Amino acid sequence: MEKIDLTQLKEGEIGLVMEIQGGYGLHRRLESLGIRVGKKVIKVSSQLMRGPVTVRIDNSEVAMGFGMARKILVETENG
Repeated sequence: MEKIDLTQLKEGEIGLVMEIQGGYGLHRRLESLGIRVGKKVIKVSSQLMRGPVTVRIDNSEVAMGFGMARKILVETENG
């Protein structure tokens, strides 16, 4: 198991959120999207060249900017 940021996750890969590198505002924003430490996320898609990253959490899909996705560290289950 290795720790990588959300942008490095491959499409269809599952990651467990281990750490969020950001301040209170970022933590609150991600919490409102359902992303917090201990949650499993599945990467749905991402655009080339720093585009938005889409992940599935529980039963919803969430798109976020590349910069925000880089601050979310996940542990891969198959890595």
